[in-house]
Amino acid sequence: MQRRKFGRHDIEVSALGFGTMRLPVFDNDSAKIDEDKTAEMLHYAVENGVNYVDSAYNYHREQSEIVVGKVLRQGLRDKVYLATKCPVWLVEKHGDFDPLLNRQLEKLQTDHIDMYLLHSLSKDRWPTLVKAEAFKFMQNAKADGRIRYAGFSFHDDFETFKTIVDAHDWDFCQIQYNYMDQNYQAGTKGLEYAASKGLAVVIMEPLRGGSLVKNVPPAVQAVWAKAAVKRSPAEWGLRWVWNHPEVSLLLSGMGEMGQVQENIHTAQDAKVNSLTPEELALFGEVEAAYRSRTKANCTKCEYCQPCPQGIVIPEWFEAYNNAYMFDNVGRIKNMYERVKEEWGDPEACIECARCEDACPQHLPVRELLKQLRADAKGSNS
Repeated sequence: MQRRKFGRHDIEVSALGFGTMRLPVFDNDSAKIDEDKTAEMLHYAVENGVNYVDSAYNYHREQSEIVVGKVLRQGLRDKVYLATKCPVWLVEKHGDFDPLLNRQLEKLQTDHIDMYLLHSLSKDRWPTLVKAEAFKFMQNAKADGRIRYAGFSFHDDFETFKTIVDAHDWDFCQIQYNYMDQNYQAGTKGLEYAASKGLAVVIMEPLRGGSLVKNVPPAVQAVWAKAAVKRSPAEWGLRWVWNHPEVSLLLSGMGEMGQVQENIHTAQDAKVNSLTPEELALFGEVEAAYRSRTKANCTKCEYCQPCPQGIVIPEWFEAYNNAYMFDNVGRIKNMYERVKEEWGDPEACIECARCEDACPQHLPVRELLKQLRADAKGSNS
């Protein structure tokens, strides 16, 4: 297993980190983790060089930390850097931090957490955390030994990311990054900016939650088939991330032993700048093949906003495009009822056409919203 330097710090972490958000379960119930299979996978991973294990307060309906703690007590705790995350959505004031951290230490059956993150930061959550003196909490927790390295995970735009990076002397950050998300959220600019500041950068969703390896369209398969060296879509995706010198490690949420074995094998020689120019060109072709499947050529410029009916059109179109790009139209059906309160209900469209008048891409927004509603409701109309 290759090791990489953890930002400016004098420690080395395995290029592959074990993410514990998608552990094996019983009865398709995320709260019922199969502890035996999890233990087998974690032991195998550590025995084969993985030294970074990542969990969070809310994973597996708050059961992940408990199971991870049990397994690490089986002779593994001193062999790994343990990471977990503070559920910042439960924080309203400074006094909320300590009880949460202490509860996590109990669940994980440890006296310290090596890498502690403020979880899923965004522009909406950031002001509350600043007011609650999150930095003071992190500094105190480091001083008393409950945490060793302080960081944050992130889901928002680059400007917000830059603001957060500059606000504190962070040890590391965690961002979503893969060959389809180079300009999404923090993106390549965020990766390079954080690394330039000396932060270790941990990558999550290197395979976009499995979207880059499940139901791979024939057009994408045809591109991969042109490569001189044959690899699985998972191997291609991980190698692309590891090719970047700014990446300290990537996390893979592995749910079965075969995934652990394949990823460990890939990590052995997926070094920085190891992809050839010809191989790198394939990623551009694959991205184009995926994006050709989109339904709305929306650039999220937000000229259509605000909608008088409160419909957040760019967010709906991004979700709609993702569903078709990754052959998962059922995702729109599953998410429609859940997010329409937040993004506004497309069914509320009164066809005023303000959005179409403002759209620089000249999209038929009204018709696209109708198609989205039809797909969400399982209609062929």
